[in-house]
Amino acid sequence: MTEISERAAVRRLNDRLGFGPAPGDLTAGFDATLRRLLGPATDAAAAALPPPTGLAPPPPMGKKDPDAKKDKDAKKAAAKARAAQERKLTVWWLDRMVASRTASERLTWFWHGHFATSNQKVRNAAWMLAQNQTQRTHALGRFGDLAQAMVVDTAMIRWLDGQKNRKGSPNENLAREYMELFTLGIGHYQETDVAQGARCLTGWVLGRDGKGATLQRKRFDSGSKTLLGKTGNFDAKGFAGLALAQPASAGFVIGRLWFRLVSATPPDAATIARLATAYGAERNILSLLTAMVAEAAFRDAESALVKQPVEWAAGLLRALRIQPGKLAEKEQTKLLAGLRGMGQLPFRPPSVGGWPAGASWLTTSAGVTRLQLAQHLVKQAEIPTVEGAKDKVAAAATLLGVDTWTERTKAALAGVKDPKQLTALAACTPEYVVSG
Repeated sequence: MTEISERAAVRRLNDRLGFGPAPGDLTAGFDATLRRLLGPATDAAAAALPPPTGLAPPPPMGKKDPDAKKDKDAKKAAAKARAAQERKLTVWWLDRMVASRTASERLTWFWHGHFATSNQKVRNAAWMLAQNQTQRTHALGRFGDLAQAMVVDTAMIRWLDGQKNRKGSPNENLAREYMELFTLGIGHYQETDVAQGARCLTGWVLGRDGKGATLQRKRFDSGSKTLLGKTGNFDAKGFAGLALAQPASAGFVIGRLWFRLVSATPPDAATIARLATAYGAERNILSLLTAMVAEAAFRDAESALVKQPVEWAAGLLRALRIQPGKLAEKEQTKLLAGLRGMGQLPFRPPSVGGWPAGASWLTTSAGVTRLQLAQHLVKQAEIPTVEGAKDKVAAAATLLGVDTWTERTKAALAGVKDPKQLTALAACTPEYVVSG
């Protein structure tokens, strides 16, 4: 193992538990940085950005209008309204990511990918906001509380067809994904557990007026169920509790967090045992993260991770001191189009499995889009520290929080005379795109 420097470890901490360092953050020590990220109960900077209002969905369409053109126009208007609401929600969350000073927002982003839910199917920005707020509330708390909330979350129920699950006609989507992707992993449940679990989740319906999910007792299967080795009249809460009580659950959650925040190399059995002790019976996420960053692997030079597009963009926006919500509408459109072009837009995961990781983000097409977006963002920013520097290549490293350039990168950047073009190119180098 080759251990990275203290400054590189601080940078890595800002990347993994935040969205990159803000100007001046790399002058703090590792312990002080950890206290800032994991200490405060509330992220005051992010909390200063109140949630968007006006997200109530358009009223449901009535009977089909006999005038085909009017009917088509009404559908277009409703779709346009939903798109505007989702855009407002997405820009607000990007604002929070850029402003955040603690790990709360970064972990909210992680849980969004873990309990992946897409508004492409939900089609209700208010429900997506409610789920987002629930994930934020429990982001650094107890995983059990978060998992219990997600199994009856309105957006999740809509996403995985939970409203179609009723007594006598169970829909297995939510039960299956809940065990396979959210709590246990493949190989730790049987098909009979899926079928019985679906019965536990019967009865939940969605309000036609846009209100959240509610339980209709007449649709709930109150018969005895046997799953995961237990028998009883289990409901949604009972089903979640049974999944969380399985020995495999702790290792599964630890593995998922490790993969996204520490290293693509899975932890060995001894490491999992230490982390499981920190996670504890309370399934304490904060304690688990504290233990994770104390592991030797966190400071291993080999534990580099490719930044996801949203992480990369939020970090660049932060370095450039750009608040997405204050950009002109046209510029916001380009920002969102750039994220979409790179394959990652908040509230739009491609599947219930979430987004890919690693080299998946390093394709040629993603690289071209990344450069175009970097150039666009730098044009919106003031970068006097680079423009006025004698050594502009070094100044760009300081602005972006890069520890050092390789000789190859340094030579390539040295040939760029325009400070803004140089900064945009610097933001697309391996030293910045990868959290080393």
